[in-house]
Amino acid sequence: GARPCIPKSFGHDSIVCVCNATYCDTLDPVVLPAPGTYAKYESSKAGKRLERSEGSFQRSLHTPGLLLTLNLSTLYQPVKGFGGSLSDSAAINIMGLSKPTQDNLLRSYFSESGIEYNLLRLPMACSDFSVRPYSYDEFPHDYELKHFKLAEEDVEFKV
Repeated sequence: GARPCIPKSFGHDSIVCVCNATYCDTLDPVVLPAPGTYAKYESSKAGKRLERSEGSFQRSLHTPGLLLTLNLSTLYQPVKGFGGSLSDSAAINIMGLSKPTQDNLLRSYFSESGIEYNLLRLPMACSDFSVRPYSYDEFPHDYELKHFKLAEEDVEFKV
């Protein structure tokens, strides 16, 4: 079964879940709900962290509250997956954790007992989450990229 969030406050009107070398919260595996029903995962300032609840769709237009209309004849592009960004600072912070804590953290993102990320975005060169500004080619008008070089952060933390 799932392991619940152990809340920790940093004093800014919200909480995070504790994840360390010995404990990290987990989720039950995600299963598709039966036709006509839905599963909802909710997080809130009050402390909910991916709390699952289930319900069923009603066919009445006279239901008070939120109205969700599904048009099954209109389809959009498929969802390839879900994930996050692995910036320099994220990698630096992850690498600063103990090996067991790193393992727990990565499992909480990528495993079936976690939130099952299957995509990562890597910023090209520096971003607003880098510890310093840098690019891959500091030479103006080097259109042939003769001076192209990965930065130390890219080699150590991204590649």
